[in-house]
This record gives sequence, structure tokens and C-alpha cells, in this order.
Amino acid sequence: MKPTPATWLLVAMTAIGPFTMQVLVPSLPRLGEQFGASNAAVQLTLTLYLAGVALGQMFYGTASDRFGRRPVLLVGLAIYLVATLAAASAQSIGGLAVARVMQAMGGCAGMVLGRAMIRDVYPRDRAASVLAYVLMAMSAAPMLAPLLGAWMDATLGWRAGMLICFGYGALVAAATWFRLPETLASPTPMAGIAGVLRAYGGLLAVPEFRWLGAVNCCTSGVFFAFMGGAPFVVVQGMGRSPQDYAYAFVGVSVAFMAGSFAAGRLSMRLGSMRMISVALAITTIGAVAGLALVLLVPGSLWLFFAPMAVVGFGNGMGQPNTIAAAVSVRPTFAGTASGLIGALQMGFGAAMTALVGVIEGGAGIGTMAVMAACGVGGNLALRGVRRVTV
Repeated sequence: MKPTPATWLLVAMTAIGPFTMQVLVPSLPRLGEQFGASNAAVQLTLTLYLAGVALGQMFYGTASDRFGRRPVLLVGLAIYLVATLAAASAQSIGGLAVARVMQAMGGCAGMVLGRAMIRDVYPRDRAASVLAYVLMAMSAAPMLAPLLGAWMDATLGWRAGMLICFGYGALVAAATWFRLPETLASPTPMAGIAGVLRAYGGLLAVPEFRWLGAVNCCTSGVFFAFMGGAPFVVVQGMGRSPQDYAYAFVGVSVAFMAGSFAAGRLSMRLGSMRMISVALAITTIGAVAGLALVLLVPGSLWLFFAPMAVVGFGNGMGQPNTIAAAVSVRPTFAGTASGLIGALQMGFGAAMTALVGVIEGGAGIGTMAVMAACGVGGNLALRGVRRVTV
């Protein structure tokens, strides 16, 4: 009988990365005031965080196929804890950005290895269902993190949020040490860097993996584009508070949870590809509707967030199925596939936040335009998936 990790621990370890990313987002506009930095410089604390997640995932996936899930996770959590203390004590926007990169590279271990562990234990469609339930529970983290971050920003300051992250990471590290079983049945030998590159090259040589990766990048790019532009649109463009942003974002997280619940209930019955198709259609409708609304009804907080709730539902339904399908292309390299699909996703997300930082003028048009473009790109990529799987 395969050792099965406790669901609550999978949720906790997977949520560290999103929680840590989101807890600082409401403070972004005020970080510029505190450090005397431009919006573009402040935006780097988010863009570089995503870049750190992308880089870290490429390491953890392959390393876990070679050395096991549990020891690699513990290494990642140790990096996270040290980097979180560095972030809490940063004295410049540059120092904070560097600490956030390291924080991301440590915290993303739970995201990569949680997906790989689920695939270790369950077959493809069942893995999509289990992953959906984990993501549903995990989405409480990005729902609570902006609320907590906004409250900290208004009362104790943003550094207190970093200290809460440290406490969270310490608890997960302790639980991992005492409660997490090893799920990798047998290590996959790899000859150093050359072996790693061959593993990545082997995956990228599979057309199905490439197209699924593109679908995942575009659908999550819709989400990251919004996250990169929304705080500035709400605080600077609309003149609202970080707390208003955090409260409005709760609706997006609830919608993501609902989509994940739907995926958990329907994925085994309908299959991954049908779920991906429906989810992508919902995501694209939300993104295009968002662009239309900011053009027709500018300055409305709730109309700005309502289409994003639709996107959140589509993302919650589609991501577990896309990821499960991608890591099932070569099951013996589930860790490597999990790391690579996550790295592509976060790298693309970082690019979208950087793009939004350049073109967003405060009215939300730039943000929604990038979101709509990502939705269209996802549909084109889905056509590619269908061509190679028919």
C-alpha cells in the first residue's frame, strides 16, 4: 500500500507560496512611499517573486525525482525561513526584492512536491480530482492573505506580515519532519546537470506537454495580470484603500474555491480534457467581459472585480486538470514535470505582471487588455492539444 500524505499537510505546504505572495500585495502602493521608490521598482517585488518561484520549481521537481520528495521539501522550507527573516528586516526596496526572490525559491517547494506526491499516489483523473480538492482548501490562503496583509499594513506595518509568514513556515517544517511520509517509490538516477537538461528536453519534446504547458501559462497569465495591476488601479486609480482591495479579492478566492470544488466532483466523470475546455471558455469570457466593463463603466470597484470572479472560477476548475494531465505525460518523471510546468507558469506570470506594470495607467484598461489577450492565447493552445491527442 502506497504511503498517502495527510490532506491537511498537502494543503498547508502547497499554500505557503501563494500566501507569501499575496500577503504583501495590498502594501505595494505604500511600499513606494516608504522606500521612496517608483511603482515600477515596487512592482519588481511581485515580478521577481514570481521569477523566483519559476526558478525554484525547476530545481525541486528534478531533485525530488532523484533524492525523494521529503528531504527536498525540508531543504526548501529551510531556505524559505531564512529568506523570510531577511525580507522582514529589509531596509531598501532592492533588499526586499532580493529577499522575496529567495523567499519564493524556498516557498515554492511545497507547490511542486505537493503536486508530485499526489501523482505518486493516484492515477491521472483521480489525481486531478484530489488536486482540485487540495487547491480548493488551499485557496483559503490567497483569500486570507490580502486581508491579513491589509490589516497589518494599517496597524503594525508590512514587516509584521513577513513575521507571520515565518511562523507559518516553521509550523509546516515541523509537520513535514514529523508527519510527512516519502511517496516516491524509486528514485530516478540523473547524471548531474546534463541529466536534468535531458529530462527537461525529453518533456519539451512531447507535443502534448508543450501545448498543455501553453494552456496553463495563458490561463494563469490572466490571473497574474490582474494581480499585478489591480492594487494600483484600486488604490491609485480609484482612490480606495488597501483594505478595499483585500475585501474585494475575497470574492475572487471564493470563486476559485468553487471552481476547484467543481473540478473535484466532475473531473473523474468528465475527464481532464473536457474539464480543461469548459474551464478555459469560462476564463476567457471573464477576461473579455472585464475589458468591456472598464471601457464602458470605468471607476467601479465591484464591476472591476466581478469579471475576475468568473476568471477565478475558471482557473479553479481548469488548473488541477491541466497540471494533472501535464504531469501524467511521463509518470516516471512526475516531479520533473511538476517543476517544469510550474516554472513555465510562473515565468509567464512574471512576464505578465511586468507588462501590466509598464502599460497600466490606473484605469484598469491595460490590466484587462493583457488578461483578454491571455485568454485568447489559451484557446489557441487548446487547439494544439486537441491536434496532438486525437
